[in-house]
Amino acid sequence: MPTFGQQDPRITIDEAPMRALQIAAVAITVGLNALDGFDVLSISFAAPGIATEWGIDRAALGVVLSMELIGMAVGSMLLGGVADRIGRRRTILGCLVAMATGMFMVTTAHDIITLSVWRVITGLGIGGMLAAINAVAAEFANRRRRNVSLAIMVIGYPIGAVLGGSIAAQLLKGSDWRAVFEFGAIVTACFVPLVWFFVPEPIQFLISRRPPGALDRVNKTLARMGHASVESLPEPSPDEDRASLTDILKPGLRSITLLLTLAYFAHIVSFYFILKWAPKIVVDLGHAPAQAAGVLVWANVGGAVGGAIFGLFAQRFALKPMTIGVLLVSSVMVALFGAAGVRSLSGLAALACASGLFTNSAVVGLYTIFARAFPTHVRATGTGFAIGIGRGGAALSPIVAGLLFNAGLPLAGVAIALGAGSLIAALALALAKLRLDEAK
Repeated sequence: MPTFGQQDPRITIDEAPMRALQIAAVAITVGLNALDGFDVLSISFAAPGIATEWGIDRAALGVVLSMELIGMAVGSMLLGGVADRIGRRRTILGCLVAMATGMFMVTTAHDIITLSVWRVITGLGIGGMLAAINAVAAEFANRRRRNVSLAIMVIGYPIGAVLGGSIAAQLLKGSDWRAVFEFGAIVTACFVPLVWFFVPEPIQFLISRRPPGALDRVNKTLARMGHASVESLPEPSPDEDRASLTDILKPGLRSITLLLTLAYFAHIVSFYFILKWAPKIVVDLGHAPAQAAGVLVWANVGGAVGGAIFGLFAQRFALKPMTIGVLLVSSVMVALFGAAGVRSLSGLAALACASGLFTNSAVVGLYTIFARAFPTHVRATGTGFAIGIGRGGAALSPIVAGLLFNAGLPLAGVAIALGAGSLIAALALALAKLRLDEAK
């Protein structure tokens, strides 16, 4: 006979040590986030081959490179709400199917329009998945390990970028650009059974939304974690029957939503300046393109290290002040990358690594705040909205930098201007009145 417990299952998850199923679910979110990093760098590696084979100019290639970001922005905003209605698990599985299909079908494209369509579909899948996995990492972690679990999830991006870039470079030595996307489609498809078997619907979502069979599903998940079953679900709060985009813009959440979205958007402008312009800047300073690619790798290595360090510190120190602090340092480091006058390859690599360390630490902080500032019933909706708008900053960043360069602004001026995005983010976060002590 099953053993029944009287405690709210959410409190049980918060207070008990993390079990194997919880650790596996968080680990899978790291891999899922790495798919984003792989895809971003893979298209950059594949772009020269596409341009050569099809004879397209830089303007047309720029359109192709932006399609995925557009898809990601739309996917985050629309599918984050879907994850709060139908469930995190189902949303992730659907997004993985869209991503794998989009990546594979890119290999069949023979013109810009078809290629762009499949890149948008891939982006839609990634955008929706990002909103859902942030909620999954938060809801499977216990209170003690929640911040570090979210940090580990976020550093999947630079890890995927480093590994993806290395794998793409090797694939392109013996094959054409299509091999990169074939590999990406296979890896993405491999995550479908992993999510199916090891990422059940989070208990917090089931209690909040109460789909058919919720009690049975909660007890099955509790049993897999080694906890006692419950005879009934806790009473829902008045807000837990709602989950729509309008809810995050109603009084009580509106200011938090807008300020967090502004913070993420502004910081992503600084973040993507390094990711998109570092190779070009290094080449313009007289170094070979291959060496420039190495500098970008160091930026991602710094991002992975910084995210891990931030996650460890977030277990001991207050989340909001620490995030504001790394945003301020991030602004300085991005500015220094262009304004310090460093021309040696080792110096540029060190600056890129330091910039990546602080810029990605700030991303970790913001993702963690998303997961804790928005209540369960709109957690993916709020996260998706902020990420979706933020991806607009990602698309805007290289454009603004290019316009400033064309206007005659020197590298130092452009770097200082783009680095100011993190400063604006710190100010917006400072103004946000957050309650981060509630873990549900």
